[in-house]
Amino acid sequence: MAGVDLPAPAGRRKVHRHALATRITHWLNALCVTVLLMSGLQIFLAHPALYWGASGADADRPAFEIGAETVTVGVQRGYVRLGSATLDTTGALGLVPGADGDLTERAFPRWATIPGWRSLALGRRWHFFFAWLFVANLSAYYLFGLINKHLRRDLAPTRAQLRPRAILEDIVDHLRLKFPKGEAALHYNPLQKLAYLSVIVGLLPTMILTGLTMSPGMDAIAPWLVDLFGGRQSARTVHFIAASALLLFVVVHLVMVVLAGPINGVRAMITGKLAISEGNDHEPHSAPQK
Repeated sequence: MAGVDLPAPAGRRKVHRHALATRITHWLNALCVTVLLMSGLQIFLAHPALYWGASGADADRPAFEIGAETVTVGVQRGYVRLGSATLDTTGALGLVPGADGDLTERAFPRWATIPGWRSLALGRRWHFFFAWLFVANLSAYYLFGLINKHLRRDLAPTRAQLRPRAILEDIVDHLRLKFPKGEAALHYNPLQKLAYLSVIVGLLPTMILTGLTMSPGMDAIAPWLVDLFGGRQSARTVHFIAASALLLFVVVHLVMVVLAGPINGVRAMITGKLAISEGNDHEPHSAPQK
């Protein structure tokens, strides 16, 4: 992925930061995850409730649900219910503005789903197509990461970085918006490595495996998947939790990109070159980005 290679600002120099394979798989992952999250919400509209075990139906008490209920005659409210706790979410979840602007019973607003209108069939088509593209792209990322040693060299934390003191210091630096600069910006800090590895070897494989577990065809090929997650409904619940955790990661990642300087960070992920400052090892608002 190429871009216009503008000269670095005064007091800075450009250095190679991201390999071509890393950049391509990063942007493909961004596309796939966006479509998968939005089409997944469309699929969830068909039955916005989660259960634990082998089965779940309207007669069963869900562990989690999004819906709408009548409060008084002619008055409804949207709600999110987790166990016995209920939160009023009218206007945001459960009872949201429809195409005409009036409140309608629907778990998620139109802008959050693909397609925007209610269509389980189209949602499944979008989801399955981009799910397999996501699997292929993630496999390519693993392969190139092993070949060019990106996973071991850049993402594997050192013993020193895993020490509680080092992690605590990194947390304090992030809270103070004090991030590495200069040569230090060319290496991921402990929190970055732990976050990226949690997603790469934890959340993403979990989402793929639970997604396969919900497929009747895959159940016939690999019945052990159902046993692994304690039933198809349990797999669906784990799938939703993993997707929610991934969404949280994306939000935090984007916030960090903005705080660190979005132009430099995004440009580095497009051209591969990062502009780094000369001087001390830390400065506010100057963080390396994956």
